[in-house]
Amino acid sequence: MWDTVDVIRRDHYAIITLNRPDALNALSTQMARDMVDVMASLAEERDVWAAALTGAGDRAFCVGADLKERKDMTKDQMTAQRALFVKAFGAVSQFPKPLIAAVNGFAMGGGFEFALCCDMIVAANEAFLGLPEVGLGIIPGGGGTQNLPRIIGRNKAKELIFTGRKISGETAYEWGIANKAAPREELMTVTEALLKEITKNAPLALQQAKRCVEYGLETDLRTGLAYEAEAYNKCLYSEDRDEGLKAFNEKRKPNYQNR
Repeated sequence: MWDTVDVIRRDHYAIITLNRPDALNALSTQMARDMVDVMASLAEERDVWAAALTGAGDRAFCVGADLKERKDMTKDQMTAQRALFVKAFGAVSQFPKPLIAAVNGFAMGGGFEFALCCDMIVAANEAFLGLPEVGLGIIPGGGGTQNLPRIIGRNKAKELIFTGRKISGETAYEWGIANKAAPREELMTVTEALLKEITKNAPLALQQAKRCVEYGLETDLRTGLAYEAEAYNKCLYSEDRDEGLKAFNEKRKPNYQNR
């Protein structure tokens, strides 16, 4: 359905795979278009409650922008591509459902930024993550200068950005960038176990909880608490909440319908 991105749907979750393995899943113009479309499509699918983003092959998650494609571009073409890339990163960061990055290999530049746009990261021990843009005369432009400091703090983020250094998946876990680290051969097993743990819960509640965390981090505590109260009421009057309460009292697994 899409030229550079594959989607597999499982029981209430989807696996999104960046599929340009011969180019180490580099972000091309077409991949950016596909990502915007994929994320919008999955956001609307009622039976998809969460998703994971990974890369095809065992070498790379995504090595960032396809510099071979960019080398012959005019300034106007690069400007247009840049606007499209911003939309692609925005489509990932604004995806309304829980989203896990399963980093299976090199995640450099925009690839690392795609992972940082997700809610959680599961990294292969053998993976490498980095933001090398300053070595190319640019800066991280997919949210890296904003998302990374919010995860690991200002000084650690500056160290990685200013040096362009890459770190292993194990180090990413130690620094708090990755939620989990695992051997590459176990990466998707660990990722899907986490997805299953998430999707046993009510999908509307998951989306409202995500919105509360995201919006709350960008405002003061009082405003965040007011937003939380509003989101709680949206869940309180849902059919899924009624089902959750009924299942609890009947001592059975709830059958949520995303309503």
